Amino acid sequence: MTGNQSTVTHGFNVGCMPALPDQNRIDRLFNRVSWRIVPFLCLSVFVAYIDRVNVSFAKLQMNGELHLSEAAYGLGAGLFFLGYILFEIPSNLALQKTGARLWLARIMITWGLATALMWFVSGATSFCILRFVLGVAEAGFVPGALFYLGQWLPARKRGRVIALFMVGMPLSSVIASPLSGAILAYMSGFAGVSGWRWLFFIEAVPPVLLGIWALAFLPDHNRAVPWLSEEERHIIKAEIEKEQDTIDTGGHSLLSVFTDKNIWLIGFIDGAILLLLYTVAFWFPSMLHARGITNPMTIGFITVLPHLCAVVSMLVNGWHSDRSGERIWHVAIPAILAAVFLSLATIPSLSLSLLVACVMVANACVLAALPPFWCIPTQYLEGGKAAPGLALATSIANTAGFFSTSAVGFALQLTGSIGGVMLTFAGIMMIAVCGVFFLPQGSKKILKT
Repeated sequence: MTGNQSTVTHGFNVGCMPALPDQNRIDRLFNRVSWRIVPFLCLSVFVAYIDRVNVSFAKLQMNGELHLSEAAYGLGAGLFFLGYILFEIPSNLALQKTGARLWLARIMITWGLATALMWFVSGATSFCILRFVLGVAEAGFVPGALFYLGQWLPARKRGRVIALFMVGMPLSSVIASPLSGAILAYMSGFAGVSGWRWLFFIEAVPPVLLGIWALAFLPDHNRAVPWLSEEERHIIKAEIEKEQDTIDTGGHSLLSVFTDKNIWLIGFIDGAILLLLYTVAFWFPSMLHARGITNPMTIGFITVLPHLCAVVSMLVNGWHSDRSGERIWHVAIPAILAAVFLSLATIPSLSLSLLVACVMVANACVLAALPPFWCIPTQYLEGGKAAPGLALATSIANTAGFFSTSAVGFALQLTGSIGGVMLTFAGIMMIAVCGVFFLPQGSKKILKT
């Protein structure tokens, strides 16, 4: 290039911008992007998880009032996941067609309305139907949000961001557990209505409001936001494409998604994690109730403890995974510890304090594995394979939600104990840890940040 000539690349005048932005500048850009989109995603996961597991607190009053058996409750709680599984892939294909703003807004508004309809539950049949409807309404939210995140950030930046995003899960229980206990304790009988009905109605409002906000303000992609310059959009696109070029996803057809053994492995591992996670989420309040704690407020405050530990463990493990550039051991070690401590929690002679301590460690460890784990499929699944691939993996995983709640419910009804089921879940977790080491080789180590 001589004189006043300039070379134009990707629509940019190289003479007017640095061809290779320095790493500090790139880091600052992605930090700014993270702060723009992650708070909304974190808040969305926060309210999604509340509406998913608030039934565990409603059960403390609802089962007695409606004469629901433990098996009926477990089946109804699990039918949420059946609805979620059946509509997961169609939902994410629709997201690709309609854009993130419209479809994520639709998901949040409809799951809020479905939660509000729980007010009208009158028996086992209506309980099961409405839980299934809630699963259908929420289907596609988590993989859709992960797909959306992958359009903004390269894989090496996603560990701590996914940790912030998914920390909404335990954080929701930190806040919602005492809140749910308070609603049950102080709203029971208000206007002649049971406390558990108020619980569903009150906690249905936030997702509807978030959905309306998303419809008005959530950008579909980085090309649609005024707070990024044209140069910054180019940097984001280049950084993401640079990683995609190093990954062979084996084709982008829908058939290639269903025949990809790595997607099935990802789904199995995530399912094992969810077995432990949902055992605590759906049954820990009942475990405390069985130990003689009957005050909903007390149960609410004790239930906070495992989730408060998980908030810290997720952030620390996600941060360290990004800092070290390592994923596999950041998944395997917490998962092994979670299986061990969940097994210890089944010892009948444990005191209440030791039971709570074991559940605290198990919950903190299993949730700590999630941020580095979900960095692996979001790096491996790119382009046209991302949305259906993530949807299939989470559909496979969420079968665990259905079987865990159903199995625990039937075990309680038949034997009065869930110890055998918990030990089985811990064994499945140990098998899944072995599978972690067979995940796509290119995903095991990423560039340090």
